[in-house]
Amino acid sequence: MTNSKGAILAAARRIAQSHGYSGLNFRDLADQVGIRAASIYHHFPSKAGLGAAVARRYWEDTENELETLLKEAADPISALRQCPKIFRRSLESDNRLCLCSFMSAEYDDLPDEVTAEVQAFSDVNVTWISKVLVAAGAARPKDSEARARAIFAAVAGAQLMARSRSDISLFDALIESYRATGLLPA
Repeated sequence: MTNSKGAILAAARRIAQSHGYSGLNFRDLADQVGIRAASIYHHFPSKAGLGAAVARRYWEDTENELETLLKEAADPISALRQCPKIFRRSLESDNRLCLCSFMSAEYDDLPDEVTAEVQAFSDVNVTWISKVLVAAGAARPKDSEARARAIFAAVAGAQLMARSRSDISLFDALIESYRATGLLPA
């Protein structure tokens, strides 16, 4: 990947995490990257193509991070306990929101190619959580997907609530309450 393309994707990610898909525009993006807007079209011929590429990179990065988390954790329960930190980092970065959560809120206005990548993000997370719940003995295989969806929705919701108040401690408190009530393994 060229340096320009990588810089464009990184800047577009930051913008989308703060302003969603609707906040992406080539002129502002070019200003942030320090290139001409026409140069963005060289790499991404359309806003939809750019949005899909940003969302794809985001879920691919998350998938890699989740797998690394599982490999490096002492056990599957430890990996599940650490998983919400991935969402927390967005809040730590200027109170941004998970890119795919933000774009999901814009669902009706997203081009199909962006929607597919946003849905892939949810699928990656739910599949990983489900697999780790089973590995930890915290759920039976037939029940793991439903619980994984509940966990994913709860963590994403905690991030949304914390962002709306610019209060990361609210995210932490909600995650702890999920552990206390048994939604997340303690």
